[in-house]
Amino acid sequence: MDGGANYNPRTVEEVFRDFKGRRAGMIKALTTDVDEFYQQCDPEKENLCLYGFPNEQWEVNLPAEEVPPELPEPALGINFARDGMQEKDWLSLVAVHSDAWLLAVAFYFGARFGFDKADRKRLFNMINDLPTIFEVVTGTAKKQVKEKSSVSNHSSNKSKSNSKVVPQQQQPQQRGSEPQGKYSKTPQKDEDEGLEEEEEDEHGETLCGACGENYASDEFWICCDICEKWFHGKCVKITPARAEHIKQYKCPSCSNKRSRP
Repeated sequence: MDGGANYNPRTVEEVFRDFKGRRAGMIKALTTDVDEFYQQCDPEKENLCLYGFPNEQWEVNLPAEEVPPELPEPALGINFARDGMQEKDWLSLVAVHSDAWLLAVAFYFGARFGFDKADRKRLFNMINDLPTIFEVVTGTAKKQVKEKSSVSNHSSNKSKSNSKVVPQQQQPQQRGSEPQGKYSKTPQKDEDEGLEEEEEDEHGETLCGACGENYASDEFWICCDICEKWFHGKCVKITPARAEHIKQYKCPSCSNKRSRP
């Protein structure tokens, strides 16, 4: 486990980049890689921790042997609670502890390299602009966006929940035989500008269920027909061409839930 031992970010921007990388890795463990994460957290093993690394990778491992450790340690023994509660509650618990660990690591770097009050405030504000791991894992962030958009654009929000988005420049032609419309079309330039603004407002705060990042109009997105979470195509390894042939898309998390006994 060497994801943070030899890497010491020294500026606010570097610490925030470190935070985002570790956060992305932990979100991956609790969403797209959840089946593998579940299997690794064997209650029969010793105290295990979930680590996130700056390179957006994750690892389940024993705590560091040195005392005190190089970095603050994540919550110990996450594997012991795995079979004692419902899976979604267990994942939510791990997510909460992961959020706490990420903040501890970020402000450890801040203290170590002498961040002043203004630096600490700026770092916290940058972190606070991102949804927490707990919000991503539980879908709370998605619900907040949904409630916001439903006030301003209820009808288009309804169509969004029943369709998969493909950006305009990558979008294949719709087929009339498909009942619910697999893709929702981005308004063309020669259509009403008001509709285009509504579409942009609607998707602007949509968050990827895998990495937690915001919607961007130049990227391919796909929606899970089971949990209705949205994902970057690259995060779930789905291309526009492949999406065209999928009648009902299930994200990795929903697929794993059905296959696991």
